[in-house]
Amino acid sequence: MNLLITGGAGFIGSRFAELLVTQEIPNKFSSITVVDNLTYSGNLANLDSIISMPLFYFHQADIVNKFEMEGIIKERSVDVIVNFAAESHVDRSIESSFKFLHTNVMGTQNLLDLAKNLGIERYLQVSTDEVYGSITIGSWEEDEPLKPNSPYSASKAGADLLVLAYGKTYGINVGITRCCNNYGLRQFPEKIIPLFVSNLIDGKRVPIYGNGKQIREWIHVDDHCRGVAAVLENGNPGEIYNIAGTDEFENIELARKIIAYFGKSEKEAFEFVADRKGHDLRYSLTGNKIRKELGVNPQIEFEEGLRQTIDWYVANESWWRPLLKK
Repeated sequence: MNLLITGGAGFIGSRFAELLVTQEIPNKFSSITVVDNLTYSGNLANLDSIISMPLFYFHQADIVNKFEMEGIIKERSVDVIVNFAAESHVDRSIESSFKFLHTNVMGTQNLLDLAKNLGIERYLQVSTDEVYGSITIGSWEEDEPLKPNSPYSASKAGADLLVLAYGKTYGINVGITRCCNNYGLRQFPEKIIPLFVSNLIDGKRVPIYGNGKQIREWIHVDDHCRGVAAVLENGNPGEIYNIAGTDEFENIELARKIIAYFGKSEKEAFEFVADRKGHDLRYSLTGNKIRKELGVNPQIEFEEGLRQTIDWYVANESWWRPLLKK
């Protein structure tokens, strides 16, 4: 079995590739190919640890480009596709939504057409909890109606519906995972944890949207990758699996945990800024289905994972500092 990982030079996709190639997540793939267009958040350096390993291949390509993608799939005799490729930052989608629809919707449609036409055995779409909208109390199960509130989440919801439609219409073996907020090494520094850490290293304040009371659920990227791998191997065709995290915090509480690492007070470190347009108050997943059906539970406790993540950014300025200009 030959695996294709799209968006595999990004934060989550590169870690997924790394864990599979090194067999830290045991698997039986004969070869693993990564495709990434290397836009601002795709970084070839994320694959440094595996780029020269046997039976690993990298191709720079746009998932919207039918001819490029068809050639890669045929050349590498791809049997299975996992689609991580996406424009993913909410603020950027509010400023300009075209790229999000182009990549997230049309790119997914192109991959599904190729899966249909080339006889791909399994197609897995990596999605987000943001497609559900906002939830005040309780947590989402997989059958919750989709109510996205940003151009980003709307594009991901549209892609999810395409995946399910192709599964029903053409009989493709498809699946979807929806995960909460990720953290860990090599996350692009526009995201909240690396943004706060890099600001504090540079003696800057951390920006807090509105009153900072927005609540997010968190999972370490390695635990997310283990969930994706379990769904890829053992998930039922046509099914959605939510991958829930270990903890949920108000953004301001998360900021307090990060500034404590640097010995900073709220007075000297916090900067309250205008809230994001249409900012969702809270996301929360139960994770009941993946736990009961596939035995998947997060393994990394948040406090330890956060400390390790901050340590990594402190020790690896050479990785993130050039990205601040993008």
